[in-house]
Parts: sequence; structure tokens; C-alpha cells
Amino acid sequence: MPEITLIAHNIRSTHNIGALFRTAEGFGVAKIIISGYSPYPILKRDTRLPHIREKLHAQIHKTALGAESIVPFEYSEQPPLAALKKAGYTLVGLEQDKRSILLQDYSPPQKIALLIGEEVNGIEQDLRNLCDDIIEIPMVGQKESFNVSVASGIALYALSVTTR
Repeated sequence: MPEITLIAHNIRSTHNIGALFRTAEGFGVAKIIISGYSPYPILKRDTRLPHIREKLHAQIHKTALGAESIVPFEYSEQPPLAALKKAGYTLVGLEQDKRSILLQDYSPPQKIALLIGEEVNGIEQDLRNLCDDIIEIPMVGQKESFNVSVASGIALYALSVTTR
């Protein structure tokens, strides 16, 4: 199984963040990096106002059910893509893009930094351009995309089982 770091950039919903923690824990994700305006659980040196951090933490916990205490995470204003590349990670965006590889056709490397973007507009183009690979989940129905936490779960499952 590859070593996977999940990067959640500009995710608005605390419920999606909680679901990401719970799913990441289930698939053995090494770390979650939360960035941009995404809400995040309480940090040791949290500078947010106490009532804000406690409210967000409680909302995340409602979906994460304790996984936010198990999966290592950090918050960064911008996703540290250059540092991850330097550490040997392949940057993989989960997005519909002209250079996307269908998920079932993708051969995952051993160290993956999986980047997911905001619920409505996805990964910003400038961040997409920094990705080594972009993977896409094929859609059969009438909708254009899955919920970000659902799509992440599908991708994490596929990336985990294809290398066992």
C-alpha cells in the first residue's frame, strides 16, 4: 500500500472535513494537510478565538467520530506542494481536467500526496498545474461530480487496493 498524505484545500464544510478524517483513518492515510479557508480541528498552538475553534472542532467531530484525534494533521495557509515534492511525494490531483487519467487506469506510486479542492469549483488551476498527475473518477449518471468527501473515499480505496 502506498504512503498517502491527503491535502484538503479550501473545503468549506465541517462535515466534509470530518468525513475526510474518518475515511482517511479507515484507509491508513499517513497525514492530512488542511489548507486555505478549510475548517480544522483544534491544534496545540491554535491562534483562533476559543469559541470559534471549539465550535468548528465539535462540528468536525460530529462526522469524524474521533478520527480527528487519530489521524495526524496540520494546517497550512497554502498547501506545501514544493516541500512534499522534495520529500519524494508524487502530487496527484483529484479533478476533472483535460489531462486527467481515469482512476481505474492509474498506477499509483509509492508516495502520494492526494490533493482535493473546494466543493463547487474543485482544485484551482494554478495548483492543478503543479500536480504531477491528475486522476478522475468516471461518472455514469447525469451529475458532473461526486461530493468531495465521497470522491476522496473512492480515490483512497482505489489507490489502496491497486497496490496490495
